[in-house]
Amino acid sequence: MSTLFLCLFIYGVYAQTPCDSSTGMAGIYPCNDYDFMSRIPVSTLATTAGNPEGSDIWGWTDPLNGKEYAIVGLTNSTAFVDISDPVNPIFLGRIETAAGTNFWRDVKVYDNHAFIVADGVGAHGMQVFDLTILRNGVDADLTYDGAQVLRYTGDGGGGDLVIGSCHNIVINETEGIAYLVGCNSANGGGPIFIDISNPANPTTLGDYTAGGYTHDAQVITYNGPDADHTGKQLYIGSNGNSNKVVILDVTDKNNVTSINQFSYPQISYAHQGWFTDDHRYFILGDEGDEQSFGVNTKTLIFDFNDLDADFSNSALTKTYFGPESSIDHNGYVNGDKFYLANYSAGLRVLDVPTLTSSNNTNSEIGYFDTYTNSNSASFHGAWSVYPYFASGNIIISDIESGLIIVRQSNTLSTQEFESNESFSLSPNPTTSSATVKSSPNKKINSIAIYNILGQKVFTKNNINNSSYTLPVKNYSKGIYLIKINNASTKKLIVK
Repeated sequence: MSTLFLCLFIYGVYAQTPCDSSTGMAGIYPCNDYDFMSRIPVSTLATTAGNPEGSDIWGWTDPLNGKEYAIVGLTNSTAFVDISDPVNPIFLGRIETAAGTNFWRDVKVYDNHAFIVADGVGAHGMQVFDLTILRNGVDADLTYDGAQVLRYTGDGGGGDLVIGSCHNIVINETEGIAYLVGCNSANGGGPIFIDISNPANPTTLGDYTAGGYTHDAQVITYNGPDADHTGKQLYIGSNGNSNKVVILDVTDKNNVTSINQFSYPQISYAHQGWFTDDHRYFILGDEGDEQSFGVNTKTLIFDFNDLDADFSNSALTKTYFGPESSIDHNGYVNGDKFYLANYSAGLRVLDVPTLTSSNNTNSEIGYFDTYTNSNSASFHGAWSVYPYFASGNIIISDIESGLIIVRQSNTLSTQEFESNESFSLSPNPTTSSATVKSSPNKKINSIAIYNILGQKVFTKNNINNSSYTLPVKNYSKGIYLIKINNASTKKLIVK
């Protein structure tokens, strides 16, 4: 009980603040169209071993009840947070590193299990954790260990690959295969294929080394415009400082074939990329070009209409330069939006149709800057982002600040609301009280107040007056929707 109280007390310090469009700020954070929900600092999430910092992040939605969880990689552990109420997240516990501490810890999810790897830490292996354990709430000692965590280092057979440190893990959920990449000690860093269809009993299927070291990758069951490859399992590897991106057909793990490999101008470190949902375009970030060539945040867009094409042809490549000099890191596509963890510039949100067009200058449609010191080309701030929760909650892992939860402005999960100018609301924003007033010949019959989650927090019927003072004096800071006469709606900001 005391642990839960402490966690809730800590989180309350960093509670919901809307993005003020007139100032471009959500409290201390620069923003555009994204509201601050809450933050849990590194000091809460991590152990004290080494130099605690934030690393990768992923998410899990419980199919049993729809609850949402953030899985936060850290230099020394992996933390689990219930974010179903994004304004009041609950830190449930952590898995400590299986070996040493370092900057790189990566996690993905398949079949209600988390799969965790770490780089530069020695004999770590792949940790496997049954996420349904989180249904039990806050762990008694905030540590998941023993039989709760499986550690896979290989099958142990003759000639088997020994899984030690790996930079990243990629999972193609349609085939139940994990691809471990950047496992230098095992095979030089090419992809290692692990069958995780039974998460409690992983099995090594083999590896591929001819393409060289891969830093990060995406594997998909291809359904794009190139009919020659429809239905195949395709691997797009961002191969770091080897100066290339590789496209592999990994359908047959015993007979991997190379479809293409290519470089691009001003290559420094081919870091990470993601397909658009239609598999037409591949959006790539180079982690070194901002520092190496003095450019603003640079994003490359490759037209994969023909996967066998010669991508040295500049007509098949578009380039987008962001408004800041910060370094791009991990980016993910969800529908028509590309969510980019942009290190010192925080989260940047780009419009995919604009980004893939011939004139993509105005691609940026929103942002939330998690690192307020600067937007320089430095390794601070937002490491990664997970934008796939059905609720619209977006989770960001920040190197210095830990877990930050944001949400696009004006996207409350409430029933349909209609604005009506027959009523006024003032003062707005407010710190203590606000009054609804009706226009002449109108009456206020009922009032309902909804919070950011769409939950009704107040209702009053049979008012039958031309004004009504809302009882919001002791409400938490944030955005509320005021529904009048069950038809008209006003947005109220409590500061």
